[in-house]
Amino acid sequence: MRHRNRGRKLGRNSSHRKAMFRNMAASLIKTAVIPEDAPVGSPKVAGRIVTTVPKAKELRPIIERLITLARKAIAHETAASEFATDAARQSEEWKQWRASETWQKWAQAMAPAVDYRRRAFAALRDQEAVSILFGELGPRFAERDGGYTRIVRLPQRRLGDAGEQALIEFVGERDRVKRTVRTAPTVVANAEAAAPAAVATEEAASEE
Repeated sequence: MRHRNRGRKLGRNSSHRKAMFRNMAASLIKTAVIPEDAPVGSPKVAGRIVTTVPKAKELRPIIERLITLARKAIAHETAASEFATDAARQSEEWKQWRASETWQKWAQAMAPAVDYRRRAFAALRDQEAVSILFGELGPRFAERDGGYTRIVRLPQRRLGDAGEQALIEFVGERDRVKRTVRTAPTVVANAEAAAPAAVATEEAASEE
């Protein structure tokens, strides 16, 4: 029995699993931004990859933790922006800013965000994926507390081994709109509207 042993082995050793999920996480993050002049073979739908159901379930918490790092960095980057400079790097103005106390304040405010980026790079080992993670996905989910991805099972089985396939994608696009439940109309008793009807009924009865 696998007591206290979480996670699926997926027929691989630990180093193979780690490398596989690193590549899958980087691939999913990179699909969040597809340039217009993308080469042939690029993903057709942004923010989505297709894999097997067990792999998608294991990949989801990895992606969720990485996006949480990007969300945490936003507050520190915003706080450091008031001490930043727009001068070109290695220019005289930039060198003066670099030697001033303002840079010390900027570096102190920016340090946690840099730490989050380093932790994300250690998990992904892909600079492009880290840039998209902190530049695109972090601000996109800044107001969302968890649940950044979803898994949708596909009816088609994988050729070769008939593995059950699923797609994992970022939420916020192609979301289902909940249908509003229609309620039955309520009958409101109106004394003023009912009075003329009662008078008409009495007159008809008297004529008979």
